[in-house]
Amino acid sequence: MFTLPNAPVFYFDLGSPFAYLTAGRVDSLFHEPVTWQPVSLGALFKLTGRSSWALGDPEHRQTGMADIEARARRYGLPPMRWPDPWPSHYLMAMRAATYAFAAGRGREFTMQAFRDAFTEGRDLSLRENVLRAAERAGLDPTSVEAAAQDPAIKAELREATDAAYERGVFGVPTIAVADELFWGDDRADAAAAALGSGSVSRHD
Repeated sequence: MFTLPNAPVFYFDLGSPFAYLTAGRVDSLFHEPVTWQPVSLGALFKLTGRSSWALGDPEHRQTGMADIEARARRYGLPPMRWPDPWPSHYLMAMRAATYAFAAGRGREFTMQAFRDAFTEGRDLSLRENVLRAAERAGLDPTSVEAAAQDPAIKAELREATDAAYERGVFGVPTIAVADELFWGDDRADAAAAALGSGSVSRHD
C-alpha cells in the first residue's frame, strides 16, 4: 500500500468493533491525510501471544460490548447489531480489504464491511457476506474472490501485519503518529491532539 511520508497510520481489522468506531471518525480528527492499513488481528495475536477480550470471561465480554454500544450512541452511529458468532475468522475479509485498497476502493469497502458487520449483524467470516460488501462498495465480487486467493495479496497482508508488529502494534485500532502509537478507540483523540500540538516527534 502507498503510504504518505510521515502520515498518521490507522491500523485496523474488520473483526474489531472498536476499530469500526474509530474508522467512522478518524479522518475528521486529523487535518492531514491518514493512511489506512489493514492488518490481520489473528496473526498479531499469534505473534504477541495474546487473544481477544471477547473470548473467555462472559462478564468481561458483556461489559466490553455494552461499552461499544454506548460509544456508538455517543458518536451518533446506528444501533449496534452483533454478528453471531462474534468474533470469528476474518482472513478472507482482510485479504479482500487489502485488495480493495490496491483497487482504489479501500475505504469504501472497509466502511461498508464494518457497517454490514456491526449494524446489520453480518458475519464477515462468510464468503457471501464479504462479496456482498465488496459489491456494495463498487467492487467486482468475482475479482475480489480471486484476489483473496492470490498469493501476492496474501503476502501483502502478511507483510503489512509483520511490519505493524515490528513497529510495536499489538492490537487494533492503533494509530501511529511518527514514533508514537495510540492503541484503542479512546486514544484516537489523543493521537490527533498530539500531532496537532507538535508534541510527537516527526522525521523528514
